[in-house]
Amino acid sequence: MGGRHSSAATGLRAPRARPTVCAMGDGIVSHVSDTAVWVAQYRANESARTDAIFRDPLAARLAGERGRAIVATVPKKLRSGWSIVTRTKLIDDLVLASIADGCDLVVNLAAGLDTRPYRLALPPGLRWIEADLPGLVDEKERLLAGETPHCALSREKVDLADHAARGAFLSRAAAGASRALVLTEGLLGYLDGAVVLGLGRDLAQTPAFHWWVLDLFSPGGLAMIKATRGHQAAPMLGFAPAEGVAFFEALGWSALEIEPLVRAAGRFHRLPWRLRPVLWLRDPDPRNPGAARWFAVTRFVRRAEV
Repeated sequence: MGGRHSSAATGLRAPRARPTVCAMGDGIVSHVSDTAVWVAQYRANESARTDAIFRDPLAARLAGERGRAIVATVPKKLRSGWSIVTRTKLIDDLVLASIADGCDLVVNLAAGLDTRPYRLALPPGLRWIEADLPGLVDEKERLLAGETPHCALSREKVDLADHAARGAFLSRAAAGASRALVLTEGLLGYLDGAVVLGLGRDLAQTPAFHWWVLDLFSPGGLAMIKATRGHQAAPMLGFAPAEGVAFFEALGWSALEIEPLVRAAGRFHRLPWRLRPVLWLRDPDPRNPGAARWFAVTRFVRRAEV
């Protein structure tokens, strides 16, 4: 259920050695940044459906030949990208809900090839800031040259592995905002727990950061990913807190919405037939998911503002 539309881990720590992730071909996903084009291709495939649950007209351009090649090499049961499609739709809805609730700034950390500023119906005066590594930002700006976002979009090249640089960026980004939303879509699973801990505290200590939308999985979910033969991102994933959403609540955040991916995929008619019996099972405790194969998207609010 993995994949990421960003340079992800390299945005918050030094990248691991470039692993041979998959035995197929030459190990086509050889670095976490390759997941950016992988997930863009899933968004392109969904957008091409007559019953698409979202439309991303820029995804195919961003995915390019490499994105198509990656999806062509993954195991058949992963090719629908149902979990990525579901995650995308859930986060779209949470972004729009936050804006309806007064959000005046969106900060997308490790934004990768996300195109929400171009495809969502956003207020023109909304500020949207993307942060990622220089190479990915440069490539994205090249590919999207001439496209006009629906809001006030800016991008910053930030080495978020540098604590001082991260703090300075968050301070700059929050300036002038009163109810900001932070996105870390597909990011946290690639990080060390200590890094996630530091990031969560940094965000909670910045009063302007009102909401935080993220996705996470349980240790049982991580074990399932790692046991899936040919899952190209599996060797790079590691963060799966046994405490589930309670990990973040301990840092000063309260969960507003907890959306299990499997249940949402069933609602959106994207869940594969082989997984539909899971819908009859009771959802695990999101604060103690343990060995259950649990994946969710959550919107948190800073506890001081509950």
